Amino acid sequence: MSTPPVLHIRSLTKTFPGTTALDTVDLEVRDGEIHALVGQNGSGKSTLIKVLAGYHRPDPGSRILLCGEQLTHETVAAHHRLRFVHQDLGLFLELSAVDNLALRSEFLTSAGRIRWRRQTERTLELLADFAVDLDVRAPLSAATPVQRTVVAIAAALAGWDGGAGLLVLDEPTAVLPPAEATHLLEIVEGVRARGTSILYVSHRLDEVLALADRVTVLRGGKLVETRPVAGLDAGSLATLMAGDDVDAGYRADLPPADGRRVALTARGLTGRYLDGVSLEVREGEVLGIAGLPGSGATELAHVLAGTVRGAGGEVALGVGPPVPVAKAARLNLPIVPSDRLRDAILPSMSVAENLSISILDRLRSGPVLAHHRERHTVARWMADVRVKAAGATAPIATLSGGNQQKVIIARCLAREPDVLLLCDPAAGVDPAARQAIYEMVAERARVGMALIVTSADIGDLLALCTRVLVLAGGHIVRELTGPGITEHGVIRAMEETELT
Repeated sequence: MSTPPVLHIRSLTKTFPGTTALDTVDLEVRDGEIHALVGQNGSGKSTLIKVLAGYHRPDPGSRILLCGEQLTHETVAAHHRLRFVHQDLGLFLELSAVDNLALRSEFLTSAGRIRWRRQTERTLELLADFAVDLDVRAPLSAATPVQRTVVAIAAALAGWDGGAGLLVLDEPTAVLPPAEATHLLEIVEGVRARGTSILYVSHRLDEVLALADRVTVLRGGKLVETRPVAGLDAGSLATLMAGDDVDAGYRADLPPADGRRVALTARGLTGRYLDGVSLEVREGEVLGIAGLPGSGATELAHVLAGTVRGAGGEVALGVGPPVPVAKAARLNLPIVPSDRLRDAILPSMSVAENLSISILDRLRSGPVLAHHRERHTVARWMADVRVKAAGATAPIATLSGGNQQKVIIARCLAREPDVLLLCDPAAGVDPAARQAIYEMVAERARVGMALIVTSADIGDLLALCTRVLVLAGGHIVRELTGPGITEHGVIRAMEETELT
């Protein structure tokens, strides 16, 4: 007799006013299986996860069974054999791993006092299986992205008593560099080896192909297909997701910017990881910044934007005078941060409010906001970056990740900068939205804008950049151009320079 599936979903439907987010979707996760869930932004993945988490109530006729037990909207979120690690991780970065794990379960006390030594020992026990070197008493703000993700996974599994159950991982590697992503995939395999089934949501198709046993594809709220991963490649999987041929190997093919005017000059940049970095970027150039965690690559864009406290150095736009980076926030040098949910989106506000907040001074008529001017400006930018939404007044929280990212990019472009900073520009978006963002960046470069791209996803650098600077130990150690900008070339440059 075959083992029943851990998760058994039948005819799952969820409608919102004016739209059907899920339309009679079936999904089955087998015992001990890593099952991938993929689809473009807006395909219904997020809605399905939110139904499982108890955030959305499914429509009548939907059935969800976990380990053979039928769940209701009231019981699904509290089921002890259903655990989640959401994309934003749900951690308090100002607190330690010890504190975060205790908040998820409970503080160990004796006579009304917290037993800190035992609490620390318990945290170390929970993290022992994940092969991660972490100071569990230090704030998680000092931890690497993969260390934070491991803490979130450990917190989700705290109190697990073994046996069948399901762990839902939502985009766990969205902003991780290759080496950390590989480490996390090994951790996921280890979790499965302990007997836990995993529903793995990701836009990184190479991960899906390497990790999952089977994959379910959603498109437009409907089930397209569930099939074994064996025999699939990234192109065919992207086609199932998009319904047409998405160019998985997009290249902007921008001409070299040699001889063009310098758009930005930075000298002597210092920070927590940067140690005297200087660089230039020219009009029409997309400059990539690559490096392993701790190299300074991730920090560089934020130092340029003036958002890193205690950073040093100077930055100048065009022929303008150099300005200390501590005052760079006054320059017209906008940044698209890597974590849009934490650092960019105003979740309680509309699409229009999120887009126009960067240019309110231009939209005023005297002391009063000119709403007709705002509506016209927002409509123009939504059309320009191809935002798909019910309307400008729709809450931004209702948009897919790809469309939220387009709104944040439009917010920056509305300032009409000569230089734009982009951190992980396609993190957590589907292949079609990724290509649209790539095309948007290339269009800006072709009309003379200079762009600086830092990304944990080397694919972003390969698709867009005319030049890539590799950082290690806070210094620029390699410059790649033309044929040298390949996946192998970038990875080799990062790893070799880190070892020297």
